[in-house]
Amino acid sequence: MEAREPASGRRVWGVAGLVEAISQSLAERFSVVTVGGEIGGFTRAASGHCYFTLKDADGLAASLRCAMFRRAAAMLDFTPADGALVELRGRVAVYEPRGELQFVVEAMRRAGAGTLYEQFLKLRARLAAEGLFDPEAKRALPLHPRRIGVITSTAGAALHDVLTALARRAPQVEVVVYPSLVQGAEAPPALVNALSTANARAEVDLLLLVRGGGSLEDLWAFNDERVVRAVASSALPVVCGVGHETDVTLCDLAADLRAPTPTAAAELAAPSRETLLTELAGLERGLTLRLDHRLQSLGQRLDRLALRLARPSDALARQRRLLELLAQRAAAAPGRRVELQRQRLEHLAQRHARAQAELLTRHSARLDALQARLQALDPQHVLARGYAWLDDGQGGAVTSVQALRPGGAVRAVLADGSADLQILRVRASPQG
Repeated sequence: MEAREPASGRRVWGVAGLVEAISQSLAERFSVVTVGGEIGGFTRAASGHCYFTLKDADGLAASLRCAMFRRAAAMLDFTPADGALVELRGRVAVYEPRGELQFVVEAMRRAGAGTLYEQFLKLRARLAAEGLFDPEAKRALPLHPRRIGVITSTAGAALHDVLTALARRAPQVEVVVYPSLVQGAEAPPALVNALSTANARAEVDLLLLVRGGGSLEDLWAFNDERVVRAVASSALPVVCGVGHETDVTLCDLAADLRAPTPTAAAELAAPSRETLLTELAGLERGLTLRLDHRLQSLGQRLDRLALRLARPSDALARQRRLLELLAQRAAAAPGRRVELQRQRLEHLAQRHARAQAELLTRHSARLDALQARLQALDPQHVLARGYAWLDDGQGGAVTSVQALRPGGAVRAVLADGSADLQILRVRASPQG
């Protein structure tokens, strides 16, 4: 709300307007800041948002109400607790419904770990880009290891926790310890050497890389690039159990399996002896049931075969009836075949007779037709109708008056004889 100008000329703010103006001023003045202090009254709501008070680390009477929303809280790599010294990055704001100053936290880290933590983030990003942490590169652990290698300090509690867990959970598994420093400047080369030695000997089925809890500085050897690359390139599967559940190192990310603690690493590496015995007992019951079922099935089959062998006369009677039937069929077969052939010959004879009669009829009809055509062409029939045939006396036909000369002779052939004729005169037809 804008400030009003009353008649007196003095500026009067509304509460909401003033709070909003203060909030905007703070946002402009303290857009992104980093503040350090001690956590107090930490609570996490069901929504995932976190609320706490940040007290001055030097003991001065000053505090700042803080709110960390769910998305930012999900990025935490440790569990905040009362009394913890932390560094917060965020912005100063005003909670307008109450007009209270608060700090909206966008990131939180443990105090004193700033430089190391930045190194951790940069190295993690670079190694991740190279694919050292890819899930596809992770290998499955052997289901039933017979020998497990442990890389850790012989003076630490982690080795005792691992040995105790394996003795309780899987006493059948042998343990080979590859001693190494796990803290300090000499720890990274010692860890690399232990990993190399274990892979060169190849006497174990998998490796446990373990260490107890501590600060980021205490666990820094497991963030060393040399150690991380040695873990990623190990020919033996590696289970990494470093620190507490909230501690995450780069070796955890490079290993084939991350365990929250050294004890958990031992439990994940070897199945429980009791579980294995239970599975074996189940397999034994299953095999026994299948064997009993198989024996019962074979017993029933033997019973059926025994019943068949107990009455051989029935089998002989069946075979005798079959032989009699075959003999009857064999005796009847020749006669039946002869009868079939006789019927076939009769049928063929009838077809032959019909075919001959039909052929004779067709030939007779054709001869009659040819005779009729021949008679129609016989010149004797033409002469019988009053026509005469003229030839030159030598048998040559006279077909034109051009071949005749007056005084010449021709012969006329009639139906009942011939006559010699003399030509008196020749006249050509007008058409000629």
